[in-house]
Amino acid sequence: MRETANSGPAGPGEGGAGEREGGFQRLQRDFAAHLRDPSRHPAPPGVEDRRLAIYRQLIYNNIESFIASGFPVLRKLYSEADWHQLVRSFVHLHASRSPYFLQISEEFLHYLQNEHQPRPCDPPFLLELAHYEWVELALDVSDAEVPANLQPQGDVLARVPVVSPLVWNLSYRYPVHLIGPNFQPEQPPQAATFLLVYRDRGQKVGFMEANAVTARLLQLAEAGELCGRDLLETLAGEMKHPQPDVLVSFGRDILEKFLRAGIIAGLR
Repeated sequence: MRETANSGPAGPGEGGAGEREGGFQRLQRDFAAHLRDPSRHPAPPGVEDRRLAIYRQLIYNNIESFIASGFPVLRKLYSEADWHQLVRSFVHLHASRSPYFLQISEEFLHYLQNEHQPRPCDPPFLLELAHYEWVELALDVSDAEVPANLQPQGDVLARVPVVSPLVWNLSYRYPVHLIGPNFQPEQPPQAATFLLVYRDRGQKVGFMEANAVTARLLQLAEAGELCGRDLLETLAGEMKHPQPDVLVSFGRDILEKFLRAGIIAGLR
């Protein structure tokens, strides 16, 4: 078979396909490294800096804007310099597992939890506040589906309450729902903070403050096996409550409140 002009071995001074591909891949890596951290990685040779500046600004501004909108309270707690240092460290150091913009907030949370080196300017509740703010977006975009064939109303004591898959039963050392520029506790209070974050039937994300007892009640209900009365009697037994009937009466109101809010998706 006659060789074509491109089928033979590379001539003097010419790189083969593998060499050209390797050179292009190196260029891509150098280009990406420069965009992630221009202060440490020089630009690839032969690329006009004016063009690179457009990419540098576009990449960073898009990521920073998305993180700032996903963590609005956290953003307000930092100075301009400290905030941008934090975001630039994330862009430079973190190898994101997802290419989707909607998951940048989750990647940023992973970075804070596993890679970020604490700084003097970081608040002691950084990780808890970041997690609390991320939960809202995570629930807003969750594709979890509420079980079908549930009754929206009925006797919560006689029927089995089914907890919505769109509710997160959370506890924190710090009162993260109260933190802001004017309230930044340096030490966690003695009592933990219990919060229910949920997406209601109107697809809106809501927050409800709870306590250890109601959080445990919801945890027991997640199994989806016991009717409301059995749930409350089990809870009374765990607490060694001296008047189980009082707890059942109080618990009935809580279960009905959960049902109205959509925390309990329905009754079975």
